[in-house]
Amino acid sequence: MVDYDYIIVGAGSAGGALAARLSENTETRILLLEAGAPSHPYSRMPLSFGLLIDNPAANWLYESEPEPGTANRRIPVPRGKLLGGSSAINGLVWVRGQPLDYDTWAQMGCRGWSWQDVAPLFTRMEHFVDGDGSNGRGTSGPLKVSTVPDQNPLYDALFKAAEAAGYKLNPDYNSEDQEGVVKTQTSIYKGRRMSVAHCYIEPAMKRSHNLHVVTNAHTLRVLLEGRRCIGVEYEKEGKIVQARAKETILSAGGVASPQILELSGIGQPELLRKHGIDVKHELQAVGENFRDHINARIIWRVKDPRVSYNHMARGVGAVTQMMKYLATGGGFMSLPSAPLLAFLRTRPELATPDVQMHLVPYSIKDPKTRKLQDFPSMTIACYQLRPESLGSIHIRSADPKAQPAIRFNFLADPIDQRAMVDGFRMMRRIVDAAPMDAYRDSEFSPGPSVQSDEEILTWIRNNSQTAYHPIGTCRMGPGPNTVVDDKLRVHGIEGLRVADASIFPTMPSGNTNAPSIMVGEKAADILKAAA
Repeated sequence: MVDYDYIIVGAGSAGGALAARLSENTETRILLLEAGAPSHPYSRMPLSFGLLIDNPAANWLYESEPEPGTANRRIPVPRGKLLGGSSAINGLVWVRGQPLDYDTWAQMGCRGWSWQDVAPLFTRMEHFVDGDGSNGRGTSGPLKVSTVPDQNPLYDALFKAAEAAGYKLNPDYNSEDQEGVVKTQTSIYKGRRMSVAHCYIEPAMKRSHNLHVVTNAHTLRVLLEGRRCIGVEYEKEGKIVQARAKETILSAGGVASPQILELSGIGQPELLRKHGIDVKHELQAVGENFRDHINARIIWRVKDPRVSYNHMARGVGAVTQMMKYLATGGGFMSLPSAPLLAFLRTRPELATPDVQMHLVPYSIKDPKTRKLQDFPSMTIACYQLRPESLGSIHIRSADPKAQPAIRFNFLADPIDQRAMVDGFRMMRRIVDAAPMDAYRDSEFSPGPSVQSDEEILTWIRNNSQTAYHPIGTCRMGPGPNTVVDDKLRVHGIEGLRVADASIFPTMPSGNTNAPSIMVGEKAADILKAAA
């Protein structure tokens, strides 16, 4: 006997979308397990990406291992701990990626994952409120996407400065041409966060009773009978519960999905034995092929305090901004992590952009806490779109509650080093352009003394953070260096699949929330076809 047709572990971007789509067949029984809480009172407000950055009620607060390549620092790795996963706390920047990303996946042996295959899924899942349905943009999907409405003379100057520096503007970077400087498209509508919990899970729960959602349910392991997965074991309110299903899908994300596999005895035998876990199935790639974006920021003081939220949102200004948000849904509280973006090529011979910049009309003292600097300023951050350096995420003990060991291995590859140094210089080139003369004051961090390639790279190693996009740890594809096939089935195990950002063979070009939701949509199609 089975309890469910499908058990989905993780109600984040992919898992929530997958559960909602599967529940459209009211004859299908689905259990959706979420280790985090049902919600947080701040989550629907866009600024929650900063307010919840260090809040253990909504964030798993992972940290990386100290590594020489990043000055032996422990780098924060925030992950959502709510229904909706990281879509409930992220920076709300909506990026599909480039067609090249998905065509590369197909070229690597992932059949059915080319741009031609996945573009209709992006169209299906979004309602782009500022679009007319052209360029493959969706107008009837469950998740509303809008362009940042905030107006600021500083934005106008940055657009003009970018053009003066030789970079083009782009009216829609989520079309097939990503390149250019743009107003950010966001998972925000009328000042409210459009999380997967709000757009997928809650409507599915109201529509039918075949979707059983259990929050505060920490999955301990998947249950195996030989080479078949028959369900999961999880902890709820101190009690151990086992649930059985025809299919089990791990959607716990780039950090937790490989952790659950290893706790279940699936992974590298030597690592499992080290932690006293019985080896059920050898799969060397579990926890390997980890990538993330390393994010370097430059901060400038600005001459006119009226264009910087460091001035407009401090003291009495903070009260004014809150009142504005409550009255209109606009202002500082309604912003994503960056109201302007740039997708640029560091070298003219490149076919497509290889760096992304976030242009922000304020600066923060510490990325760990997101507290505003006490002087008028602006920030531009940059990361390489498709990093080559590979790290790993592995259990550090057999305790399911222990955080895994996260090793970025940032900047190990010379290609990554070159791209980041060149991107750093491009940020300066834009701000140094004449249209910024009325606003640009001095460079505060790192400051004009950091000039040579070696100085820039050292500063990046000592100061950069992650952009919060962990992928690849349950890599999809054929061959020994992968975990799942192109139908998301774990190699060598029946009845077990993975569907989240951990299956990405390579990094999509940009923020990973939209591609993660796409994986959930794709997984639903795969499972419906297999039923």
